Amino acid sequence: MSTPTRRARAVMVLGTTSGAGKSFLTTALCRWYARQGLKVAPFKAQNMSNNARVVPGLNGRQGEIGSAQYFQALAARARPDVRMNPVLLKPEKDTASQVVVLGEVDEALTRAPWRARSAHLWEAARGALQALMAENDVVVIEGAGSPAEINLHDSDYVNMRTALAARAACLLVTDIDRGGAFAHLFGTHQLLPPDERALIRGFVLNRFRGDAALLSPGPEMLQSMTGVPTLATLPMWRGHGLPEEDGVFDDRPSGDGTTTLRIAVVAYPRLSNLDEFQPLRSLAGVRLSWARTPAELDGVDWIILPGSKAVAADLAWLRAQQLDGVIAAHAAAGRPVLGICGGLQMLGEALIDPHGLDGNAPGLGLLPLVTQFERDKLLREVEVRFAPTLAAPWSALQGQPARGYEIHHGRTAQHPSLSEATPVLFDAHGQPLGWQQGSVMGHYLHGLFEDDRALAALFSRPVRPLERVFDELADYIDRHFPPGVLMDLLQPGATE
Repeated sequence: MSTPTRRARAVMVLGTTSGAGKSFLTTALCRWYARQGLKVAPFKAQNMSNNARVVPGLNGRQGEIGSAQYFQALAARARPDVRMNPVLLKPEKDTASQVVVLGEVDEALTRAPWRARSAHLWEAARGALQALMAENDVVVIEGAGSPAEINLHDSDYVNMRTALAARAACLLVTDIDRGGAFAHLFGTHQLLPPDERALIRGFVLNRFRGDAALLSPGPEMLQSMTGVPTLATLPMWRGHGLPEEDGVFDDRPSGDGTTTLRIAVVAYPRLSNLDEFQPLRSLAGVRLSWARTPAELDGVDWIILPGSKAVAADLAWLRAQQLDGVIAAHAAAGRPVLGICGGLQMLGEALIDPHGLDGNAPGLGLLPLVTQFERDKLLREVEVRFAPTLAAPWSALQGQPARGYEIHHGRTAQHPSLSEATPVLFDAHGQPLGWQQGSVMGHYLHGLFEDDRALAALFSRPVRPLERVFDELADYIDRHFPPGVLMDLLQPGATE
């Protein structure tokens, strides 16, 4: 990749820990700067998440990036592309992750030891950063975890190496609701080498509950010790509308007031694309919860089996938790069961894995389908339409168009020896992507609940548009950062 001349200014959001609020603040900044009339792009050198989106890749191919950067690009009013998250690690088990570089799986780097592959990954990330810096007025960069993990510092290119390359004005955010916020900020700042420490332009206290005046003299003392001001205290805001990046981070069931529909998503260990259920969390009258035990499925109206990065292993976990019998009984009672992607594959009769990608396993037997895993991953954005006639309880979707994406190795077809399932979802070429039998439906479409048309057909409730979510995020930080501070971050710092 060529090395164009940089013209953008970079603002970077670092965190004292994972879950401090980096993705949330980065997304808000993307929309805030875009509303100033600036051309904005997000960037995260490396993300670790099984929440991924299909976006334009290199050489006309489709690729995948972390969902957080996808939403940040939309907030920035930019078209998402693979350079915005050049390295994506997709955990397959506790000790191994699939490595995706510039949108495509790299088998050699997936097999390589972490420290050995870091230099190769930085080259890809640096080239992507330079390209975005050349094309935009502002690049809003998100760090990963903490920048002060001293055991990883030599190989960490995601945080301060990226900050130095972009000469970024850095904000360091901490979750004050966890406690220990001032210690986290001070310790992180002090563990950084002097040249990296000099890039920290301000601290941000996130998720504060109470009277901000009671924080004094903490921010003042911290500034006297570090020379860094606390630029903002952001109040706790649970209903902001963005999905959590890191799996089932928010375990609390959603839903306020009168609940008319209870939906449980089975939260197996390697579930993926959980962010696509965020719109359900915001719907009036809908209570969304995550289920790991039979008791957590008791009395729910819908059961959803989401995507999975390790379908056979997650299916084995589901059986070990004795959830299979509960799901089967729910379906036998005529109550809705929905499987999406890996969840669809679990609902079938069998998983066949000739290439050793995922594992062979018997399915739950609720749809007469068989899935075979292929070497090549299918990535595509897709326009679909449901069949003109659908049986209850899914009849509200009949004839409904929708838009989403596919991301899977499995290819699913009718079991040759069993009665046929009814194809109910088709792509633009008429190929089936979903099937129904009784109250059970499974399909390969990610993003169904993010399509306002489908959401309105299913629930007949007002939908909170994503554009409104982004604007509310920008309004929120505009209220809580002092006037002029965010534009000042675009000015050269003392070290430049």
